[in-house]
Formats: sequence, C-alpha cells, structure tokens
Amino acid sequence: MSRNHWKRALALGFLSWLLPFAFSFAIFPLKRANAPLFEALMAVIIIVVAAMLAKRYFRDSEPGAAQAALLGFLWLAINLLLDYPMFAYGPMRMTAASYYSEIGAGYLLFPAFLMGAAWMAGERRRAI
Repeated sequence: MSRNHWKRALALGFLSWLLPFAFSFAIFPLKRANAPLFEALMAVIIIVVAAMLAKRYFRDSEPGAAQAALLGFLWLAINLLLDYPMFAYGPMRMTAASYYSEIGAGYLLFPAFLMGAAWMAGERRRAI
C-alpha cells in the first residue's frame, strides 16, 4: 500500500467503526425488546458499511485478495481498538469474554466480506 492508501485505509477504518456505532446507538432500544433482531440488523449494517467503504477504498484500483484481506483485518483491528475503552471502562462495561462473543466477533465480517468480494471480482475478471 502506498502512503495515500494507508491514510485512506485508516480514515475509512475509522468510519467502519463510527457508522455502525451510530446506527447501533439509534436502534439500541431494540436490543432489549428483540435482541436477535438487533444482532441481525447490526450484521447487515456492517456488511453494507464494508461494501460502501471498500468501494471507496478500491475506487482507483482492482481489489486483490491479499490487499482485501489486509484491509479487512486492519478494519477489524481498528474496530476492536476503538471499542475497547468503551466496553472495558466506559458506560457499557462488560467482560472481555462477553464483548468478544457479543460484539467483537461481528467485526470478523469485515475481512470475510472484503476477501469474498475480492475473490468474486477476480473470478469475474478471469471469466471475461
């Protein structure tokens, strides 16, 4: 990744945390009323955000599987790092085991989606 690509990856990584966080805040009352629906909606929003941000990141290049994996794991790490203070010390305090099973594991959608999208793009290029 070039220097500009790292800056873009980090900025979009911040947005990959901020956008789902804002959405979760807006629908948080749903968590008490219907926790499975809340979790499903959060998974959908993470995939939608990943798609939008990946399109922005790869706007001037074709996604390769290795670059997509690197980007996905970078965004995973950014999300975990930005969540840590809030869930370890902040108002939503929870144990590490609870955090990783309820929230943190969901961020695995970033590398999974980005690698899958890059793989599909590569397959499409080869078919043409």
